[in-house]
Amino acid sequence: MSDMGIYRRQRASVALSLSFLSLIFSITAFSSSYWCEGTRKVAKPFCTDQGKGTHCIRFNNSDVNNSNAVQYIWETGDDKFVDRKFHAGIWYSCEEIINGEGEKCRSFISLTPPADRGVLWLSIVAELLYIILLLTGATLMSIEVCYYNTIIDGLKLNAFAAIFTVLAGLFGMVAHMMYTTVFQMTVNLGPEDWRPQMWDYGWSYCLAWSSFTCCMAASVTTINRYTKTILEFKHKQKKLERSLKNKYKFPD
Repeated sequence: MSDMGIYRRQRASVALSLSFLSLIFSITAFSSSYWCEGTRKVAKPFCTDQGKGTHCIRFNNSDVNNSNAVQYIWETGDDKFVDRKFHAGIWYSCEEIINGEGEKCRSFISLTPPADRGVLWLSIVAELLYIILLLTGATLMSIEVCYYNTIIDGLKLNAFAAIFTVLAGLFGMVAHMMYTTVFQMTVNLGPEDWRPQMWDYGWSYCLAWSSFTCCMAASVTTINRYTKTILEFKHKQKKLERSLKNKYKFPD
């Protein structure tokens, strides 16, 4: 194999690696529930054991079950509340259980305001198309790297891989932006028992945009490789034509 062919294979391997990395990132982010994380103030539950528990309301009387006993709540102001952590993704939202183990999860679609559920479903469809197009582009790149025999076949595979990867990047960008809009609307107009006081984007959100970045880098690398191969092919063709003219002395 010539040095030019080795260089083309190296560029193809770089684009393939970026495409598979983008695919792994996108599937991980799509299936996780850490797109957004934050806290919500909730009232402390009653302590089950007298004088124990920092995240519960304490009484001055040990006979909690006695309705005739006068009970005083020592907590005042902000001491009556505790910050409950939550994390949300495309599919569901989970909150920690105060003074307990585990989490309580709800469907994020049910939390979304009815007027914005259509946008959320469009975001989900766009995410699925993003993953499908990424997988198709990565498959074409794999075939090009491993199985093609001629430059023409490689160029055809390269062109289709570039088209699928660029389309995937567009769908991914639209899907991420639509979900961001839907989440912000849910924070403002969602159920009272869910709205967070403080929140920020989580690692799944960063992973989703990292996937988009890798996807666009793969598409740019693929398009660049296609363009360079075409230019190299035309340059070789002109050199061959020039050498034939000099050899047989054809008039211009």
